[in-house]
Amino acid sequence: MSASRVFVARLAGCTVFDPAGDRVGKVRDVLVVYRKSDPPRVVGLIVEIPGKRRVFVSIGRVTSIGSGQIITTGLINVRRFEQRGGEVRVIAEMLGRRVVFADGSGEATIEDVAIQSSGQGEWAIEQLFVRRPKTGSSPFGKGPTAFVSWSEVLEKASAGQAQSAEQLIATYSELKPADLANTLLDLPQQRMLEVAEELPDDRLADVLEEMPESEQVQILGQLDDDRAADVLDQMEPDDAADLIAQLSDERGEHLLELMQPEEADDVRMLLNYAPDTAGGLMTTEPIIVSADATVAEGLALIRRHELAPALGAAVCVTLPPYEPPTGRFLGMVHFQRMLRYPPHVRLGTLLDPSLEPVTADTSAAEVSRILASYNLVSVPVVDENYRLVGVVTIDDILDFLLPDDWRSRDDEDDVLKRPAPSDSTGSIPIANGRRVGNGTS
Repeated sequence: MSASRVFVARLAGCTVFDPAGDRVGKVRDVLVVYRKSDPPRVVGLIVEIPGKRRVFVSIGRVTSIGSGQIITTGLINVRRFEQRGGEVRVIAEMLGRRVVFADGSGEATIEDVAIQSSGQGEWAIEQLFVRRPKTGSSPFGKGPTAFVSWSEVLEKASAGQAQSAEQLIATYSELKPADLANTLLDLPQQRMLEVAEELPDDRLADVLEEMPESEQVQILGQLDDDRAADVLDQMEPDDAADLIAQLSDERGEHLLELMQPEEADDVRMLLNYAPDTAGGLMTTEPIIVSADATVAEGLALIRRHELAPALGAAVCVTLPPYEPPTGRFLGMVHFQRMLRYPPHVRLGTLLDPSLEPVTADTSAAEVSRILASYNLVSVPVVDENYRLVGVVTIDDILDFLLPDDWRSRDDEDDVLKRPAPSDSTGSIPIANGRRVGNGTS
């Protein structure tokens, strides 16, 4: 091993390579099992491989840890990881736990865990990095920290006391919403709910948009109505509408009343459409400009970092007003066309004459054919008065075409609702069974 002691929080996101130097995936957690008298033993790593699937890599298959990377023997079992009884995830379940000092000097919170190799291919928890409660009155102050061995502390398990999720959230702060959603889905149910409750409203909204509807409803059910309404305000209107449609009529209406009026109006409009139509799939917040807007103004609008790429691919040109439902829809201008013209050119002169909008009751199948036939990223949706009410993007269609449980399916399953290819190949060697070894090489 290139390192004899490693802090687990620093392993999160480290790249895993095979002996040939090919990238296998990224570390998402470390798995340990408790022992009667000795410190917990490391049995392996939870690694995310391409396809967002998390697999188990036995610690005996790890040949090197150091310099922000991990080298394995190359033999990886690609079956989806499932946690067994007695196994504990260090990042997801141990960080943030309260411990009591065996000498009676008080309690502390675990902020990091150091694991160490015995030199025989086995790893165990060697030290804990803990923080005592703060003693000063400053709101910005923090308590003192200390390194302690496993034998110096006892885990505190008070009945009804929720385990702190702050450390886990900090560890995964750089994850994209889809990756964080997958991470939460892999946690035990109670831990998932605890972490979700600690996330900021905007971060939780982004994560909920990437989760299956059943987990969305479950998490929203744990929030009080005011917090739930705040989270729904932060979600895209189409995603918020899909989520509210899964709730009881009584709670759904109550949450709509608590939401910001503008956001609630968009959601109410979407709830009027069938889910398999353009109206039910569309996003109500496209970029809308006047015909007199210039290329420079259009490019400035699509540069906004919070804008989804599919929505930034084109701008919609309408008569006033410029909020859905707008004035009469005039056309769309794709960003590539804007790049070909000087900044002062009016967008009203650059409309795409070949792109026809769809109506809100157009079927999802017809919208998907239009997107595929004309190689489009989005298609505008108009009402009976030819007013723009939204756009259907390619990711809206993918969400509709993919099965409800696509996030939890293995790569070998047919993901789309059509026959799967007769054969597939992969670059990661496959071993029989769930695991290759169990802490030994």
